[in-house]
Amino acid sequence: MGGSLRIAEVRVTPIAFRDPPLLNVAGVHEPWALRSIIEVVSEAGILGLGESYGDAVTLADLTAVGPALVGMSVHDFNGIRRRISEILHGRDEAAAMFPASGTRRVNVAFGAFEVALLDVQARAAGVPLHVLLGGAIRDRVPYSAYLFYKFARHHGDPGYPADDWGEGVSHAQMVDQTRRMVDRFGFGSIKLKGGVFEPDYEIETLRALRAAFPDHPLRIDPNGGWSVATTLRVLPQLDGLLEYLEDPTGTLEEMGAVAQQATMPLATNMVTVEFGHIPKSLALNAVQVILSDHHYWGGLRATQHLAHLGRVFGLGISMHSNSHLGISLAAMTQVGATLPNLAYAADSHYPWQVDEVIEGGKLRFEGGALAIPPGPGLGVTLDRGALAALHANFLACGIRRRDDGQEMRKHQPEWQGGRPRF
Repeated sequence: MGGSLRIAEVRVTPIAFRDPPLLNVAGVHEPWALRSIIEVVSEAGILGLGESYGDAVTLADLTAVGPALVGMSVHDFNGIRRRISEILHGRDEAAAMFPASGTRRVNVAFGAFEVALLDVQARAAGVPLHVLLGGAIRDRVPYSAYLFYKFARHHGDPGYPADDWGEGVSHAQMVDQTRRMVDRFGFGSIKLKGGVFEPDYEIETLRALRAAFPDHPLRIDPNGGWSVATTLRVLPQLDGLLEYLEDPTGTLEEMGAVAQQATMPLATNMVTVEFGHIPKSLALNAVQVILSDHHYWGGLRATQHLAHLGRVFGLGISMHSNSHLGISLAAMTQVGATLPNLAYAADSHYPWQVDEVIEGGKLRFEGGALAIPPGPGLGVTLDRGALAALHANFLACGIRRRDDGQEMRKHQPEWQGGRPRF
């Protein structure tokens, strides 16, 4: 490969951005969400961008790997993955079968750099990133309204601005939250983050949503917060109500037990999260829909490989989301545009975020979808001023590992976590 397409510099910048007090089975979101911004610069000066997690473990891994990539070709994905595996695991995994578990750290690190390297390649070629993935089969990727029960504001921090969504704990408040989401962004499907209240209460919320939005497919995600017995008890109430039921229980075996009686597909982003999990998932018929996430499946091409396996084995494919900014959303959209079997609208926390790290401000959903960002590569450009401000947030916020349980105990000192909760 020519020297101009070799890696000259790698920069990893931790950032923190404002996050609302969104409730989930583990507690409540902290005031600051952590991410990392990855910059890869080729010897010709072409800059590629990536975005990943910002916890201490991920930052340590990315920081350890980055310098070891300097001098490598931006096309040498096999060599780069081998080098990452050697640094993080002390071995070369290239010829090995995928283990039943244990590839996540390598997948996270590789996925973070793969997006940035693809961005470099596409910018060098003057084409949108999806062209390198085989080309778009749709020019817009659908996303769902992602609803959360939530507190009105964070606890004990008068200097932290309140969000404009307000409280969301009653059925009426959740219908109002949804109406604002749908009116503002045009979403055509609805997902409720569950595992917060008793399942029967959350099912009443779903019924209120169904009455208010009769034509919108519904989903609920308790994040493994229900036991098998609880899930089987409430299944009849969910019959005919859901597009799919996501991660009601916490293990493949438990999901398999539920699947034997479920009348709707079971989806996951918790129990099938590595390629080594797929054989057991199929053997147990534990899940029928996998929510891919390029951040931990190992990048954009890994997402395509997962989607291909979905076509082979009859699995539905969608995409998972965590609190993220525009670089991640652009990457999701570039790969989502190439998946023939993207059967369900993708998740995105993006409407909940107010900060941004790309020039021009936030990307815009229209008609419940995001158009492929125009221009070469990911189609987004780093805002240096915003990056500096969000990095200053990271240095000042004091959070280095997400802990929703600790945050919840600020609101409710007696609160106890653990799964299943119900």
